[in-house]
Amino acid sequence: MKHLQRLRRFLATALFLPASLLAQDSANPELLRLGNGIAAIAEGQIITVQELRRELEPVIPRLRAESRSAEEFSQRIDELSKEVLQNMIDRIIIVKAAEDKGIMIPQSYIDQEYNDVISRDFGDDRRRFLDYLKARGETARDFRRDVYKRVVVTVMRQEMRRSQSEISPERIEDFYVKNKLRFYQGEALHLRQIILSPMADEGLVTLRQTANQVIRELQSGANFGDVARKYSQDKMSRRGGDWGWIERKDIRKELSDIAFSLEPGDYSEPVELGGTIFILYAEDKREEMIQPITQVRDIIENVLVGEIARESQEKWLRDLRENSYVRYFM
Repeated sequence: MKHLQRLRRFLATALFLPASLLAQDSANPELLRLGNGIAAIAEGQIITVQELRRELEPVIPRLRAESRSAEEFSQRIDELSKEVLQNMIDRIIIVKAAEDKGIMIPQSYIDQEYNDVISRDFGDDRRRFLDYLKARGETARDFRRDVYKRVVVTVMRQEMRRSQSEISPERIEDFYVKNKLRFYQGEALHLRQIILSPMADEGLVTLRQTANQVIRELQSGANFGDVARKYSQDKMSRRGGDWGWIERKDIRKELSDIAFSLEPGDYSEPVELGGTIFILYAEDKREEMIQPITQVRDIIENVLVGEIARESQEKWLRDLRENSYVRYFM
């Protein structure tokens, strides 16, 4: 028990200290002994405290910055360490399960993943890549083995997900009945606008003349989007005055009352507000309603596939863990 406590204390303390200070303590035999201590053994493979620390290193600066004290940092590191250690153990037992099943990953695929990492993360600079491995105390062979493990875990998880891809109509309908409020659809309008604002020396008289010209062109059958690109003086003019789908609360009440009274394909008379003239157009409209199951069936199916996949993977992992030899040392 005292050994485990020293391991936990070392891990939290070592992570909290800056790298330069740790380097100064590298001659300390107690730190060296604990740093090389065993965090866990899974299926005969040893996971050292140092390997666990390497996995945690990318998030250490963020956790240190977010922590208000050394005590809080140590607590968060302790929680995260358990999670990361479990993930490392899971990778080992998943790879063993894959190998027991005879799943083979082509070497060419591993080589491609290996080269992609060097290209993506190191700009194809193999010297930088090797320097990175050296700083971590790893070899290229170690890294290739890690790539192999990640690929195998991904393949196994994908296989589990594919096996749960079919959802019965009864389950979809049951989900819809129990979760109808999730498919509530508020009243909304696909709005286009022509906005006329006065230039430096213009007044409302000039704006009204322009607005009347806009109405005459619309009455003659001109496309509202084309007219908006021609006359509108707002940032949406290049998009034909298209403001997308809006709710009543998204625009001023004086405009929303008029806009939502329009039927699809209708435009309003010029509306004067604060020296600016608006001409509104209803591209489309949808009423407040619970969307029918026919419209949301695909959404429900995707949700259920995700839920079933998670449940199945959790059970699958539980079974693997129960049937694997794992011993924790921290």
